[in-house]
Amino acid sequence: MTKIGVILRGKYGSRLVETVRSKTDMEVIAAEIPTYLPDFIDEPDEFFSTLDFDMKVFDADIIITYSLHPDITPEIARMAGKAGVRALIVPGGASKAPVKELEDISKEYGIFIEVDEICCNVESDPSTDDFTCFFGNPVLDVEIKDGKVSKVNVIRGAPCGSTWYMAESLVGTPIGEAGPKAGLLVSQYPCRAVRGQMGGIHESSELHKQEIEAAIKRKLASSEN
Repeated sequence: MTKIGVILRGKYGSRLVETVRSKTDMEVIAAEIPTYLPDFIDEPDEFFSTLDFDMKVFDADIIITYSLHPDITPEIARMAGKAGVRALIVPGGASKAPVKELEDISKEYGIFIEVDEICCNVESDPSTDDFTCFFGNPVLDVEIKDGKVSKVNVIRGAPCGSTWYMAESLVGTPIGEAGPKAGLLVSQYPCRAVRGQMGGIHESSELHKQEIEAAIKRKLASSEN
């Protein structure tokens, strides 16, 4: 059984833990770091040793870290690499993680590291396939009756759970309105992605809008054959 480690920071990461546990049979190991951290941490290894942190998280095969701190995240990457973790996913984007330093750590320890602004845009890689076959860029199958969405099957969805929320809420929607409504539903979901600017929740909404429209087209095309 694949073990997924999640490093939580305050509110960040809790929905991913809930979604992974409810949608898969993967084991989840969670560990927390403080919500409030200094802006600059000169000696992250020494600072980390002072935290009340569950080191069992490094028994995982894949870790998703919501450390969201450019000094703490590389230290987590080093510890993961030394522990033999095969992949580290870093949400929050390059502003929260020093990409070049993480690339060097990846090469040194042979650990796959991916930095993404949003978790519903995580790329598939052999080292993360156990996770990304369930979570990442949305993949949907739609059932249609009388010109309306009668069911949305989530094949792969956002790890925050927004895809499943959208899928349930779209039932009964005319297919011509499903795309815009899908985007609106995702933007209304209490996701932790950045709001008020391009990217973040806007990118997530657009991904879901495009996929529901594509799923409807696939269904209509198959029904004509």
